[in-house]
Amino acid sequence: MQSFRRAWLAALFVGLVLAVAATQARAQAGGAPEALVQKVTGEVLSAIKADASVQSGDPRRLLQLVDEKILPYVDFQKTTRLAAGRFWRQATPEQQGALVKEFRTTLVRTYSGAVSAVKQQTEVELRPSHYAADATDVVVRTNIKQPAGDPIPVDYRMEKEGGGWKIYDVNVMGVWLIENYRNQFSQQISQNGIDGLIKSLAERNSQFK
Repeated sequence: MQSFRRAWLAALFVGLVLAVAATQARAQAGGAPEALVQKVTGEVLSAIKADASVQSGDPRRLLQLVDEKILPYVDFQKTTRLAAGRFWRQATPEQQGALVKEFRTTLVRTYSGAVSAVKQQTEVELRPSHYAADATDVVVRTNIKQPAGDPIPVDYRMEKEGGGWKIYDVNVMGVWLIENYRNQFSQQISQNGIDGLIKSLAERNSQFK
């Protein structure tokens, strides 16, 4: 079970970073989500493999990576809103902001223990994706190929906003990130309210910073 969890988290981290970094090259790749992912896969994997501090799970370096490479290209508010479900509308703007902040750190903290699973031979291959040519909300499908074991399927939902794409959900081996956290958030909010959820996330995150 532990090895499955590490593989799941490693694939989730790599899939997220690759999908988000791909949006940075959208002008050169003509805007197609698959082309964007394919274009930057090599350089992003090389960056992860070459950065010892990222591989070791250094929290400051990981947060810096998120701020520089991910935050501008991921709709964290939409991810958090969908994870909170019906409770999002009940939250004040201040609570919503705090929840987005703590959820972002929670995801980085979760990924930190899995980055070391990225090996020099790790590769990403595209799988066929099917959607209308004018679609603004798509699912791009890939496989994470490790030197040992079966390929790990990673899908990510991307929404087109203005002239570019943003990722807001990731599916690893049949488990969508938003759905997974929605169940956890719903239970915690029902028991302790929105402030209780924020406090719980903040307490766990405080040990990571």
